[in-house]
Amino acid sequence: MPGFVQIMELKTSRIDEVEALSKRMQEERGDALLATKGTVTADRDRPGYYLVIVEFDSYEEAMKNSNDPATSKYAEQMGALLDGPPKFYNLDVRLVMEL
Repeated sequence: MPGFVQIMELKTSRIDEVEALSKRMQEERGDALLATKGTVTADRDRPGYYLVIVEFDSYEEAMKNSNDPATSKYAEQMGALLDGPPKFYNLDVRLVMEL
């Protein structure tokens, strides 16, 4: 069940707008989305910081998504809502344990 996870660390005072944009992208792209799951989390220790965890079946699927012009458009719109550039973590899944 290996896959690929991308984590984006965001700093924003406009998280409601970021979430609304994310939901709109999901609705607009529908089946064209290559991610299998997305989770938005808030950092309890650092107010205003959020981690977005996006899961893909593979690194290749993630790269297709990254190179999609619709993703670039979304990233540009999201960038306008952030208080600084996002930080990305690109992670190969080695083990998943369902508990």
